[in-house]
Amino acid sequence: MNLTRKPAQRRIIAIADIRASQSDSPINTTAGIQAEVLAPGSLASRRKTAANDTTAYNPCLSCGACCAHFRVSFYCGEVAGEGGGMVPPEFVSQVGPLRACMKGTEYGGQRCVALRGELGQDGIHCAIYAQRPSPCREFSPWLDDGEPNPDCQRVRNAIGLPSLPRQPSDDDETPTHTPPRRQDIAA
Repeated sequence: MNLTRKPAQRRIIAIADIRASQSDSPINTTAGIQAEVLAPGSLASRRKTAANDTTAYNPCLSCGACCAHFRVSFYCGEVAGEGGGMVPPEFVSQVGPLRACMKGTEYGGQRCVALRGELGQDGIHCAIYAQRPSPCREFSPWLDDGEPNPDCQRVRNAIGLPSLPRQPSDDDETPTHTPPRRQDIAA
């Protein structure tokens, strides 16, 4: 599995080495990294973010619709105590010989028992975020091309939240010009 971040994901956190000494600069220290808090709606803030990333605008931290709509089903090996799994068993229901799901989501349309807070309100979060199963880790509000995830949009709209905008593309990922070829450059 490739654990390296894409260029757009690396720029979510603006390292604030220079601004750290300025008293009027908003700095957030997370996991020992000093990062500048980004304003909601700014170009950098709309990048793909993890659900617990508090250094950038993150629509997941004021939504929770996916956690209250989808059945969160996964391989039973992800359950803690089952050969290296990490999902706490008290939050899991067995749904088949090799499948488990988060309690509360067994039939879909119901809220996961690990979801804390009120849907569509700031501060909603997962009580077991660090131990969440793979479907939760893999679900993103945006697709790799920057388009909003249609499943996310549908459940956001169902609870009365607005649709997410398309993420702007990075100049280095989608250049507006073709770089010159080596033979085109004068010696």
